[in-house]
Amino acid sequence: MAADPRLTNEAASSACNAIVDMIDAGGGAGTLIFYDGTIPTTADTALGAQVALSTCTFDATAFGAASGGTATAAAITGSTAGADGTATWARWYQNDGGTVLDCTVGTTGEDINFNSNVFVTGASVDVTALVVVVPKT
Repeated sequence: MAADPRLTNEAASSACNAIVDMIDAGGGAGTLIFYDGTIPTTADTALGAQVALSTCTFDATAFGAASGGTATAAAITGSTAGADGTATWARWYQNDGGTVLDCTVGTTGEDINFNSNVFVTGASVDVTALVVVVPKT
């Protein structure tokens, strides 16, 4: 692979669509589950002692078509926190439970940022905007 690839808009959008379309696989809406603890080494790594703090649900068609390598999520149904803890990462799942990707969670500079990533049982957890970007350079 080239050390400094430069994708076209079409290639970046195709790659982005391939990723986000996986969320729709499995015959229904995928989920976004927030966890405490250390993010696994890869998205293929099984969960360890991490605690699931909250589960939000993607729309049945999770993302619109990518443009310029960027796809924007449709509405994501919020939830209430089921446990107390500090959300440090999230795993995106297909409806059938297959893993799509892991991402970091925090309050600034992470893949998903909240005003507070300290979840309290029964408190609302809402994701109001989410994009996936496949960089062109």
